[in-house]
Amino acid sequence: MLRHVPAVSDPRVLVDAATRDDAAVFQVALDRALVATVDFFSPIVDEPFTFGRIAAANALSDLYAMGAKPLFGLNLVAWPRAPEMLELLGDTLAGGAAVAREAGLLILGGHSIDDAEPKYGLVAVGEVHPDRILTIRGARPGDALVLTKPLGTGILSTALKRDLIAEPAMAEAVRWMTTLNRDAMEAALTLGDAVHACTDVTGFGLLGHLNNMLVASGAAARIRWRSIRLLPGTMELAQRGAVPGGTARNLETAKGYTRFDPSLPEPARLLLADAQTSGGLLLAVDGAAAGQLTAELGARGAGNAVIGEVIEAGAGMIEVE
Repeated sequence: MLRHVPAVSDPRVLVDAATRDDAAVFQVALDRALVATVDFFSPIVDEPFTFGRIAAANALSDLYAMGAKPLFGLNLVAWPRAPEMLELLGDTLAGGAAVAREAGLLILGGHSIDDAEPKYGLVAVGEVHPDRILTIRGARPGDALVLTKPLGTGILSTALKRDLIAEPAMAEAVRWMTTLNRDAMEAALTLGDAVHACTDVTGFGLLGHLNNMLVASGAAARIRWRSIRLLPGTMELAQRGAVPGGTARNLETAKGYTRFDPSLPEPARLLLADAQTSGGLLLAVDGAAAGQLTAELGARGAGNAVIGEVIEAGAGMIEVE
């Protein structure tokens, strides 16, 4: 699809779609660059206020993955015009506004269209010093890989849609999906140049986003299944077939660049490829500084699992132990 997007050549453009990074970066001064991203999707929970919170946190995640401070945003709404649905829209917008206030993001307006299936999200704009941008490029052999949130939101939301679980079973997932990646970003920034690359884990799953980082960095990685943190109940639900279509497609793609331990069962492989909503940051940090990073993350209440390391091998290749 991206081959149809015209290439951009302008010295003010520091990051664009060509690098598969999380947001666009446009330099406006020697010491200032704007970071812009957009994200929206259909509800993954039933409660509209919670849906709004999740959608806003998910959109803001791309700013944090670039090391940016949020500035302002615009609502994106596709919604049915039926009166009873408009009340639900009000609750959804209130949820998004609540997370925006927490992040210090000013919502200045937006755009809406009539649509049979509800969708909500944000255009989010932030700022960063041009010399302090976090990108997916730069991971080096010897780096530790640190993941800040557990996996399994795609499996759980699919189970909810199929009535395999009730809304209360989503509580832990909702807590993580509405948690901003701000604290994780701030912890990473305290280490300065020791953090070599960063991305957030969303629709392409852990394996897909790690592959993007490794291809951009010209490196490979080894990850340990036993070090991966999962949301409660997700292994059982994956065994029962509560698998999103996006997760299944992610795994098929990942088979082209991932070597799985033969003993690793299919549900585990699906969770490694599970399409996440408002997932955590994936950081490549100098191996000698990994302990300092996990300590900084822990002090801020963020997740801090060291899940593997960057190695020398074919660019983009992943070994799963």
